[in-house]
This record gives sequence, structure tokens and C-alpha cells, in this order.
Amino acid sequence: MSKITAAITAVGAYVPEYVLTNQILETMVDTNDEWITTRTGIKERRILKDEGKGTSFLAIKAAQDLINKKGIDPKDIELVIVATATPDMKAASTAAYTATQIGATNAFSFDLEAACSSFLFGMSTAAKYIESGRYKNVLLIGADKNSSFINYEDRATCIIFGDGAGAVLFEPNDENLGLQDEYLRSDGSGREFLQATYGGSSYPMTQEAFSEGKHYVFQDGKTVFKNAVFNMADVAVKILERNNLTKDDIAWLAAHQANKRIIDATANRIELDNNKVMMNIEKYGNTTSATLPLLLHDYESQLKKGDNIIFAAFGGGFTWGSIYLKWAYNS
Repeated sequence: MSKITAAITAVGAYVPEYVLTNQILETMVDTNDEWITTRTGIKERRILKDEGKGTSFLAIKAAQDLINKKGIDPKDIELVIVATATPDMKAASTAAYTATQIGATNAFSFDLEAACSSFLFGMSTAAKYIESGRYKNVLLIGADKNSSFINYEDRATCIIFGDGAGAVLFEPNDENLGLQDEYLRSDGSGREFLQATYGGSSYPMTQEAFSEGKHYVFQDGKTVFKNAVFNMADVAVKILERNNLTKDDIAWLAAHQANKRIIDATANRIELDNNKVMMNIEKYGNTTSATLPLLLHDYESQLKKGDNIIFAAFGGGFTWGSIYLKWAYNS
């Protein structure tokens, strides 16, 4: 009997209609297009502006896109995982609401949070449920409404983040396609350098904290950048070495879209040509949990069955890691 592997068999995505360009940001904060582009590679980002709509709205739209493209019955979905750093609310579960709204009434569901590594860690989690043989249809959604905790007077953060969502379906595979290996890490000593502090149990929201803007995200850009450059590149090298892969064996690098310089550094470390590096940061900015599935959506037509894809991500916590996956279908 062949070994069961967990393969991605469908992809969906959604980004909001409103486009926040660098030129618009120039009118909001002390910055300019050249400064942003040179340092981040970002030209524009999508923002969900509709009042009362949160991360679940993005997740539902991405899931519906996948369901319509794949032509599956939502009732066949057995598990829904929403990887997110911006849940609708502290309670209840964003995933539970998302599953119900898309008609996945036979599924159980939960949220998974590991900052910008959430979707990467979600891939590992979804794969384990498939590999166990217990479940056959696992829907993993990466979605974040980052604009909900961004201070648009803080140029260190407002230029970086955007809103969006992507979804993938994991199913069993008997051709040894799908997830092959993973190398995942975390280091809690780094959490002071990238955090949305207030509103959690350690720092409940107060009127004073709110008036001082402490509910916004904080980032020590230099420290985060330094750690991201080293750790994303390091885990990408490790995953290649563990699987006896060379640059010639790799079809694509799917790296977290936080900063073009970080992505380039990771690609250079594994000596990968630019034409093998997935990149859409210029259109969306850093959508946190959504960057990896949005890459798969944008590049889906170029992916071929059997392609070796290296995923890499880095996020607050710190959290980081790399996954080696063989693509399972031709579009």
C-alpha cells in the first residue's frame, strides 16, 4: 500500500477592490513612492474599507472562489482552518463563522495564529490531518485585515501592510506529490520587536491605551529585517540540504512577501534564478497570512504537476520555517 501524502488540489483568492497606492500614501504620511519602492518593493496594497467587514469576509470570499473553481460540494469539506493574525474578534472563532457561511456544515474548524508564519504552519497542520488517513478534504485559508491595526500616521508600518486572503484545498495523494518535508521554528524572545500589544490578556484595552494609539501594531524594523533575512534564508538552505536538492531541482521559491530585499536575499542564498522566484509584493504589500496562498493563486497557471516548490516565511514571535512541496496538478 502506497504512502498517503497531502497535496494541494485547488487554490482560491480574494483581495479588496480599494487600491492604496504609494502616491495616495504620500498625501497621508511623510513618505514618497521612490522611498517605499526602494526599501520594500511595494507599489500598492489592497484595503478592505467596508464598515463591519473583517477577516472572515476576506476568508469567505477566497473560499468561495476555490469552491466555485474546483466545483466541490462544501458539505464534503471536513475541516476548515483559518490562518490569521487578525481574527474578527477575540471570541468567537473566525474559522467557525467562515465554515458556516460557505456551507461547510459537516466540518469542524479552528483559527491558527503564528503571525506571518500562520499559513506556513497551517500547511503543516492540514497535511497531518490528511496523512493520518482520518480526513480527505481540508480547507486551509490564510486571511488578514491588517488595516484594522495599522496607524496610517506611522510610516514605518502603514507603507508595508495590506489586506487579502487565499485558500487551498488539501486532499490525499498516492503519487508521492504534495508536502514532502518541513523545517519549522520559533523563538519567543523576539516578540518585543513585532507586536500588536494591547487588546490581549496581558494588556487589556483601556481608554487611556486607546487614546495613546497603543492598539496599533509596533515594529522595530531593523531588528525584524535582520532576523528575517538570516532565518528565512537559513531554513531554505536546510530544507534543500535535508532533501538532497540543488537549485536545479527547484521550480519555484514561494517566500513570504514582507519585503523584496528579504525575498531576494533568500533566493540568492540558495542561488536561485529570479525567474524561479514568485513575487507579487508590488501589488499587495505584506498581507501576512495571505501572502503564500496569494502567490499560488497568481502563479497557478504556470505551475506544473511534479514541480518542486520551496516555501519560506518569517513572522512575529519570532516564528519562521520552510516547507518542501511537490505540486500535484496542471491548471
